[in-house]
Parts: sequence; C-alpha cells; structure tokens
Amino acid sequence: MQRLTLLLLFIVSQTLAADPARVLIVVGPSKHPPGSHEVAAGGRVMKHCVETMANVPGVKADVVETWPDKALRDAASTVVFIGDTFPAGRFPNPQQSLADLDAMMQRGCGIVCVHYATGLLGEDVTPEGDHPLLRWLGGYFANRSCPHHESFARIFSAATITPAAAQHPITRGWKEFTLHDEPYINNYFGKGENKLAPNVTAIATSMLPPEAPKRETVAWCVERADGGRGFGIVMPHFYKNWTNEDLRRCILNAIVWTAKLNVPAEGVQTTLFDLKEFQPVSVDYVPPPPKPKKAGIK
Repeated sequence: MQRLTLLLLFIVSQTLAADPARVLIVVGPSKHPPGSHEVAAGGRVMKHCVETMANVPGVKADVVETWPDKALRDAASTVVFIGDTFPAGRFPNPQQSLADLDAMMQRGCGIVCVHYATGLLGEDVTPEGDHPLLRWLGGYFANRSCPHHESFARIFSAATITPAAAQHPITRGWKEFTLHDEPYINNYFGKGENKLAPNVTAIATSMLPPEAPKRETVAWCVERADGGRGFGIVMPHFYKNWTNEDLRRCILNAIVWTAKLNVPAEGVQTTLFDLKEFQPVSVDYVPPPPKPKKAGIK
C-alpha cells in the first residue's frame, strides 16, 4: 500500500512538473503612432521576459492577436491584455468575450492590463460606470466618453513613480523611478468618493500633474472573492520604456503574482535584448504629421 501511495505521488508530481504555469497574452487593436503603444511588439517583449525569467523558470507564454480559443483560455494561469482600451470589448462579439472571461475569472484565473488596456469607453459601461473589469481588475481608466467619470491621459516629461505597498510581493526588487511617459490619472475605482475598495491595493503612485500635484494611483492590484488576482498599470505609453528595468520588473512581478506563483525576494530577474528584435513599427516615437489646415483658416 505504501509503495502504491508513493507511486501515485510520483505520478502526480511528474504531471505537475510537465504542466507549467501558462501566461496568455492577448494583443488588441491599436491605432497609435509608431513608437507609442506598439502593442504587438509589447506582447512579444512580455512573452520573451516571461519565458526567460532567471529565478522563476519553466513558465510558458502564448501571444494572440485575436480572441483566444477555449484551449488557450483553459490553459491560462493568468491572462495579460495590451491594446487600445480593454481588448475584450474591441474584438468581434464582445459579449461572448466577456462571458468567456467570466468563466476564466470564476475558476480563479489572474488578469493583468497594461496601459490603455485598462481603458473602457462609454459604450462599454453602464450609466453608473459598472463593468466586470471593475471587479476583475479593481479599477480602470475611464475614457472621456464615459458618462460617469473621466480619467486623464497626458504625457509628462518626468513622472516619478513610487512604490506604494512595501510588503506586497509585486513591489519586490524595484525602486522609485522617473520616466517620460503617459501615466493616466484620476483612474476610476468605484462609485462615491472613488476610493480603492478594501480588497484593492495601490502598488505605485505618482504626484501628478506637476502644476497641481496630487497622489495618483498608477498601478494597483486586487484579490478577488473568486480566489483570482488582478493587476492594472497605466504605463508604458512609449515602447522604449520597456527598457526601464524597474517598470519591467513591476509588471513581471505582477504577472507572476496573478498566476499564483512565488515572486522572489529580489523580484523577477530578466535580461531584455535590443527592442528592435521584437519587431516594432519603430523603437522611437514617430509623431503623426500635422493635420492639413482647412481652407480659409490661417
């Protein structure tokens, strides 16, 4: 009997070892100028980093640019979104996408939204601002079209990002940093005073805007009643900022944490190669050409 028990334990351990944690990265549509957002290249950057974590080995990642099929959804330990607004609402048949996500969340799957993937449009939410993403993620960027709240997108030449929860695993191994980027402010966390819910933790804050500074939450996480975890971060806007090791470590720590893996004491360790290798349209920002003036306007 003892031998049989040991054999069963060995089989189970081998099965678990052969079935590594999987990160599903969903790339949504984007119309931003080259060098900004670069969502497809950003998805490839995250896949590379997830699969080459020196101190969290064996994790696999899948990147898709359409709505993922059931096999990928079922295999995911956590799902990461990058795109212009929450991609589940931008692909065909958004109601089915939300239903698919709801099934994933109910089984405790994690969710991560990066930069504008935290965003919802007025057409996505109820007049009061309700949307499943508020519960799955803990908060969201409310586009100006939203009827209940308006978050603000503005590029700052030097935004200082400060860790806000010293004891949380996501803050391990990275320090305060300053970057030229577009960290959204006045993000939406719920009705009333717009405060973070008791199960939501501010991970990073920034004193913005510089002319009237207020402590803004620019990254946050949630531990949900269904057992799952969520994380939102409103950067990076510029593709080049993936080279910022502190920003990158914060995001990778969050991916690991939402997948219910252990975040090492020193934070996730990765090496990022030349950003050109991930096939962006442009590494550097290319501003759009000025719009032609209408006739008769000087």
